[in-house]
Amino acid sequence: MQIIYETMYILRPDLTDEQVEQAIAKYENLLREQGADNIQIQNRGKRRLAYEINRQRDGIYIQMNYTGAGNIIAPLERAMRLSEEVIRYLTIKQEVKEPEAEATATAA
Repeated sequence: MQIIYETMYILRPDLTDEQVEQAIAKYENLLREQGADNIQIQNRGKRRLAYEINRQRDGIYIQMNYTGAGNIIAPLERAMRLSEEVIRYLTIKQEVKEPEAEATATAA
């Protein structure tokens, strides 16, 4: 069953543009190897963090939207947890409205 996921992660601000691109490519390739489809990546750029994390006040925000089975999340988050370049990460499951459920709700 295909589910839509969104993973947002924050990279260290002292990384160069080339290192940022390598990190993005690494996680994209990891998702592809696990069987993810429709991978969309947005580099949100460097922003001020709401609070200090590991003595960092800024971070480079990256957002990935993709579809896949539920078992693709664990290897991705494990790689991010072990990486020194990722400060924080969060994966959420997107809410997908079923067309049949909408038709039933409007008919009632």
